[in-house]
Amino acid sequence: MGRGLERRRIFGRPEDKEDFLLRLTVGLEASGMRCFAWSLMSNHYHLLLQVSSEPLKELMSPLLGGYAASYNRRHNRVGYVFQNRFKSILCDEENYLLELVRYIHLNPVRARMISLTELHDYAWTGHSVIMGKRDANWQEVDEVLGRFSSRRPNARKKYSTFIAEGIGQNTDLSGGGLVRSYGGWETIKALRKDHEQRIGDERILGSSDFVEKVLKHDELQLKEQSQWQIEDWDIELLLEVVCDCFELDVSEIMNKGRDNQLSNAKAVISYLGMTCLGFSSHLIAERLGISQPAVSKLKKKGLILFDSENYEVENFLVDR
Repeated sequence: MGRGLERRRIFGRPEDKEDFLLRLTVGLEASGMRCFAWSLMSNHYHLLLQVSSEPLKELMSPLLGGYAASYNRRHNRVGYVFQNRFKSILCDEENYLLELVRYIHLNPVRARMISLTELHDYAWTGHSVIMGKRDANWQEVDEVLGRFSSRRPNARKKYSTFIAEGIGQNTDLSGGGLVRSYGGWETIKALRKDHEQRIGDERILGSSDFVEKVLKHDELQLKEQSQWQIEDWDIELLLEVVCDCFELDVSEIMNKGRDNQLSNAKAVISYLGMTCLGFSSHLIAERLGISQPAVSKLKKKGLILFDSENYEVENFLVDR
């Protein structure tokens, strides 16, 4: 979720919203992530996503950055469009997916922009897509409807009833944290404060077992990165070591072309840099002279190389 700077409008015209959704479509395809629900309001947005092996920022950074640039061009303005970084909450799918779908799709109704009846045909939430009124092949409709019935007409009827039952529930999901009314959102009534914890910019919404599992996984990833970061690795040292392994000169790393050795070296740099050393895609892109989306593709290629060529991380990050 994210808001406009100083709560200003970020979607002033229909073409603004269309641009945002087009960029979201491209980003989902490129990242392999999935979208279950979405809502575009005048000064904020909500997305319910399932991430892939890529971190969420690989979708959100080009989406928001590209949208902000095009928004400024359309509106003849300069400066920031969004307020700070996007906020995210990591959720236990099995327990909370449907509740979050309902919360997100009811946003314009709760804001009294439209009525519940008008929601079926409203263009700027995923509800109309689930109801079959609009097409969006990038939205995971079957995943949602399948939780109500195996027969689509029956599933839509039950889903519509479920949405209507959410009216009057006092649930606010905004500003980077979960604010809940224990008398409202019945499904998460048992959730206690100690089950909502932070990892970086994320909050975790789920059972105590789910929270513990996520925290443990995150801790293991941090340990794996810190093992190498403690040894003072930087981008220049990584380039030097990888280029040496591929019998390249560091000065060649920004060369263009289809040379396999050079391409493979860039893929290994991208994979090791982001996965083991915690470098940002921006840093790697700047040093290799390529775009951030290109770094993400190279990272994927690097993972394939490590699997297919039996590369070992230690061959690069230890034997130097």
